Amino acid sequence: MNSQIRTILIHVLACAAFLALPVLFSLGDADLAEYFRRSSNLRDLSSYLLTILFFYINYLLLVPRLYFNRKYFFFSLCVLAGFALIAWIPNLIFPLQAPPVPNARPSMPPPNRGIAPHISHNLLRFSLAFFIALLLRINTRWQQTEQEKLNAELSFLRAQINPHFLFNTLNSIYSLAIEKSDDTPEAVAKLSGMMRYVTSEAGRDLVPLDRELGYIRDYIELQKFRFGDTVRTDFSVTGSAAGKMITPLVLIPFVENAFKYGVNPEQDSDIRIAIALNGNALHLEVANNKVPVVPSAEEATGLGVANTRERLQLLYPGKHTLGISEDERQFRVSLTLELT
Repeated sequence: MNSQIRTILIHVLACAAFLALPVLFSLGDADLAEYFRRSSNLRDLSSYLLTILFFYINYLLLVPRLYFNRKYFFFSLCVLAGFALIAWIPNLIFPLQAPPVPNARPSMPPPNRGIAPHISHNLLRFSLAFFIALLLRINTRWQQTEQEKLNAELSFLRAQINPHFLFNTLNSIYSLAIEKSDDTPEAVAKLSGMMRYVTSEAGRDLVPLDRELGYIRDYIELQKFRFGDTVRTDFSVTGSAAGKMITPLVLIPFVENAFKYGVNPEQDSDIRIAIALNGNALHLEVANNKVPVVPSAEEATGLGVANTRERLQLLYPGKHTLGISEDERQFRVSLTLELT
């Protein structure tokens, strides 16, 4: 069910339950027809209706336009006016019928007890409506602020990841061009497709998993062009990616990291990348040899993996496990994601 429709249904049910309270409290042994013939019951019911009206005026207008803009004086005046109207209007429409005074003279006017006895009853309902509206609106604003903060953080991380990708892939193409390799045109075509994916998909919240896996395959092929036979790469995918979605560019930094720190062009290197899909779970294993190579300046910053850690915490809270370990010979990454 759409969240907006669900919210409307919750409000409708809450209002209906609130309006049912005076009926349930006053109905007793009488039937509904008898209940609605009594002016005192109608007065109570109208007071409940006005309380609901005040709740939405407070929630939709007063709190966001006055309270959040720090116009506390006008906000207080409106709240006090709302309470006065809730207490006064029902008694204006359905006047109080005071009980007769014993031994009263016929010429004596009937007593007018006003609305004072009903203020305490109205005050409780009014206070509940006021504070619930205030707290709900504050909570809504807090959620919006957190979402805006999350979007800003993700935009910042994406802005860093995209240049990070570009630096690495352009270095690969540059190396092929220097060597006058016959693979340069194919590498350029793959880079073009990868850049198209980055520019069109990286800004989305989710992308099809099979497209993300295709992006990883192209990146690995591009690195094979660069390093040739000096790198033995074992890339495997088990399970079906059909119908599964994933955050874009959340896996590639670990693959990039393996080629950054696990490859020495002067000696053979082994890189193993295994992706296993089981239901909605994705498990990534990356292992590479540790080689005595000093990364370039842009590689040494480590933006890819560091940013991916933050993105995982923001986008998959409680739905991922990430383990990074190493020994004297090997560096290993193990990531498990709960996909949608």
